[in-house]
Order: sequence, then C-alpha cells, then structure tokens
Amino acid sequence: MSIGPPSGPVPPPVPGGPPSGWVAPTDVEAALWEAKARGDWAAYFDVLARAELFFEITRQAYDAEGRRQVLFGRDPRVPGGRVWNVFTVGMLPAPDPYRVFDWEPLGWFARQWEPSDPPFLVVNPGSPCEAFLPTAPPNSGAWAQFADRAGPVDVSQRLFTLRVGGALQGPVALGLACGALLCVHNGSPWNAMGWHGSGYPGELRRLREWWGIGSREEWQAALRKLLACESHSTVWEFALTVRRTIARDFGGHVDVGYWREAAADVIRANDAGHVVLSEDGVTRTEPRPESETEARVRGVQHLIGRITRYEARMRADGVLPEHRFVASVDAWDLGRASKMARWGLGARYATLQEAEAAVVEAGRAAVRSYRSWQDFSAGYVLGRCLHFDDEEFGRWYTDMVDAHHTLMSAPDSPWTTIPFG
Repeated sequence: MSIGPPSGPVPPPVPGGPPSGWVAPTDVEAALWEAKARGDWAAYFDVLARAELFFEITRQAYDAEGRRQVLFGRDPRVPGGRVWNVFTVGMLPAPDPYRVFDWEPLGWFARQWEPSDPPFLVVNPGSPCEAFLPTAPPNSGAWAQFADRAGPVDVSQRLFTLRVGGALQGPVALGLACGALLCVHNGSPWNAMGWHGSGYPGELRRLREWWGIGSREEWQAALRKLLACESHSTVWEFALTVRRTIARDFGGHVDVGYWREAAADVIRANDAGHVVLSEDGVTRTEPRPESETEARVRGVQHLIGRITRYEARMRADGVLPEHRFVASVDAWDLGRASKMARWGLGARYATLQEAEAAVVEAGRAAVRSYRSWQDFSAGYVLGRCLHFDDEEFGRWYTDMVDAHHTLMSAPDSPWTTIPFG
C-alpha cells in the first residue's frame, strides 16, 4: 500500500517517468506525481493544500434537506476497507445524474474528521498520483499544517487547461473558448465540457443567487435568451447598430457628435408615429409624447458617451486596437451562454449532450458576429462593463482586462491555439 504522510511509511522514489500511456490531466496532477516520484511528501502536501479537493455527496439528501451527506468508498488495501476518496479537478469522473460532488480545502478534512469516519483519505484513487493519508490525529494534524501554511485556496485569475478529458480543437473547443474570460477569472478549466465547477451545491447556488434559476425549465429559458443574444439591453445594441450603419455607409471613422445626432434622429422619427402594413391591413402607430421621446434621446446620447469612454480606456489598455470600435455586445451573451450550458450541467439541470450542443451553438453564433478573438473579447468586456461597472473602471473591468491579456498571449491559450472561424 502506498502511504505517504510524514508520520507514515514513505515509499521509495519512483524510477523513470510516469506509467506508459498516462498523461496528467492538469498541472496539479503532474505536480502531485512528480512529488510522489521523488518521495517528497512535503511538496506533495504543498500541492494538495493549494488545490480544490472534491468528494462525493448524496444528491438525494442535498436536494431534500440541503445536507451534505458524504459517500465513503471501499478499498481492499486498507484495514476494514472504508476510505474517504477525494479528487483533484482533473481526476473527477464525467458528470452523472446520480453522482454529485462538492469540494473543500485540505485543512477542512482534518478539522471535520470524527472517530466514525474512515481511517484513510485517498487522493485520486487508482491513479499514478494516488496517496493514502491517515485521517486520525496526530497524523491528520501533521498534513493539515501544510494547509494552515498555504492559507485559503485561491483559484482566481489563472489559465487552466485539461490535457485529458477536455476538447482542445474543433467546434466544441471553439464554443468552450467563448467562455474562457470567465474561466480564467474564476480559475476553472476553460475546456471542461464534463463540468463540475464549484461542486453541486455551489453550481445550484450560483444559478439561484446570480440568475434566479431554480429549475431545469428556468435554466432552459435563460440559455435560450443568451444564445439568441436577448439577455442584454436592446438600447445598447441600438446605439451600436446606428454607429455600425454610419461606418458602413461613410467608410470607417464615425464622429461621436454625428453618431449622437444620428441616433437622436432615428429615435425621433420612430417616435413620431408611422404607418404599419400587416396581414390585418394598414394601421398607424400613435406618436409618443415629446417629453418621453426627448428623455429617450438623452438616455441614448448618455450611453454613447459611456461607450466611447470605455472604448478609449480599452484602447489604452490594449484590449481594443487603435482606430477600432466595438461592433456588437453579443459576445456578452454568447460568452455567458457557453458558461450557462456548463453551469446547467453542474447543477444537473442539463444532460451532457444538451450542454455540448449549446456550447457548439454559442461558438457558431460568435463566429457570425465577430472576426477574431480580440473582437469577441472587446464585445464581451464592453457588455460586462455596461451591465456592472457604471464607469468606475473597477474590478468588473480590470479583472477582464487581465484575463484578456492572459488569453491573448499564453502559448497554451485557446485564443492562440484555436482558429476563430
């Protein structure tokens, strides 16, 4: 039996490389294997202390009572056979309607242990980076010290790729890459189609608290709106469409003052009342009150000012090329659609097939709306800021700028390895 905490028998270093045919899914599993191969258990625990450790819980108990009932495993290699299996993110099994997981940091397992619990915590059972950790004090106290030293697990702002079990090229990968800004921001694998996210309770909570979603039907409705690019303000798209039309008709650069007046002219013309031809005959719409129309004009002209200031800042920060503007904020919806498909899978509102089909559709729609990953990114950042930031240029903006630069420059980024189109 391979046991490797500081107080237990330590196996000798593993000669040579990893077993034939085995590829570490992520850098986490690679680092665990390398530390184990050297017999360096301090390094092994340092890696564990900075990782999310997932464990299986009973879905029925959580759905009925909101209670995390841990499902322990069996392993004939330990006395009594009972073990507590834990998995790093790259070793999680494919999502299953009847199996769900949650996660905690390493130190939590030491603090929560009770005498009735299994005598061993098994990390990534059956894999080359597997290790058995005795759970009873004082053994657990020894490895828990590494967790205390590491502090809280920080999974934000990192590019995280599954080398095994995640799409790297093709339509699925393209659609997954549309959600990469949020994945980098949250430190989750950008190409994880078999999504567990923050664990079953966390995915349910995310959808409930941020989206008001508490059922499969509500998830389906939200996903449809995102894929149709109908989850952001129509006023934003109106203003951008006016500018896009001017640029097409007059050859590129659009004077901001002209843009403002053109938008005002369109609003006033639409609000003046007009004849509508339909199957029911000819009807005439009544004009809006002038005060209401002028309020709409002021609102759109203020929005145009916000857009131009965000674009100027985005050019200064290298998100938007010089002399370019954002053509559409559809990316704000399509990027979230890519993630909504996976969030629904994590919450078990979706099947893997449904989530994958939605991801592919998001990628196709992105290619129809944009010419490059950089154009897509600029549209997403602008949409996010118009929704959340209110020209504070705070974390809603700066976090996405950081994620943008990571994705546009890293050699293993989907935005540098997957052609857009």
